[in-house]
Amino acid sequence: MSQKIVFMGTPEFSIPTLELLINSKYDITAVYTQPPSKANRGQKTIPSSIEIFSKKKLLNVKTPESLNNDGEFEYFKSLKPDLVVVVAYGKIIPKKFLDLPKFGFINLHASLLPKWRGAAPIQRSIMNLDTQTGVSIMKIIEKLDAGPVMHKEIIKINENIDTFTLSKVLSNLGAKSMINALQKVFNNQAVFNEQDHSKATYAKKITKQEGQINWNESANKIVAKINGLNPNPGAWFKFKGERIKIWKGIVANKEGKPGEIIDSNLTIACSEKSIKIIEIQKEGKTRQTAEKFLLGSKLKQGEIIS
Repeated sequence: MSQKIVFMGTPEFSIPTLELLINSKYDITAVYTQPPSKANRGQKTIPSSIEIFSKKKLLNVKTPESLNNDGEFEYFKSLKPDLVVVVAYGKIIPKKFLDLPKFGFINLHASLLPKWRGAAPIQRSIMNLDTQTGVSIMKIIEKLDAGPVMHKEIIKINENIDTFTLSKVLSNLGAKSMINALQKVFNNQAVFNEQDHSKATYAKKITKQEGQINWNESANKIVAKINGLNPNPGAWFKFKGERIKIWKGIVANKEGKPGEIIDSNLTIACSEKSIKIIEIQKEGKTRQTAEKFLLGSKLKQGEIIS
């Protein structure tokens, strides 16, 4: 008889793990995901990526606003899961839930714990110019991302990778790691090691305001911000009251006053070196290459931007 698993996840990042669980013939008794989010201006709601995927697979989908009520607890209890797999669910799970499954709650986290606990490990890793990252398979305890770890998978990253690309890499890597880990868990071969809590760092949630570019930083740091905030919320600057997003740029060796456009190819000076813009977007417009953008832009060589 296959083991009963409850899955908890929300964004696209979670899909490869759920897909591999299905393909591995586990009995997925329920999928928990965040409730549909409200669309901009209007009453239309948008279901999560996991909700859409799960319904296509005819799985039992639950979207509670909160787990902190007796009704949700009793329903979860009735599922009698042997184990719960969590991948970017986005809600705090109450302790009484954690104590129910025989094998506990196993979480896939997109960093090398104890580094980058919290909501935005992929973005923070890129913005911090880390040279390696990876995934951790851990047991969930009450404290956020502080549970013992049974497996880590390490990969090298370079300064040109963005969050969109790295998310896909870690999502697929994590899915394979989770399937391998579950075999050990169910065979009672899993060894969980306590994290070194003294080395913990935290990946706080990204805010839109954080995307504002400060040209008094080095080109390396600014490119890391651009990459870390691609695809959401995006790094931006203001020019004559208009917000302009930069989606891709590379470090160039030209120097100038921070914020100065120093050539006709849209290279902008920073405190150290400069950034050659590759992809850019005006407010309310689609993304463009720098060449196309410059055809109708007031951004010209010699201008200083804030």
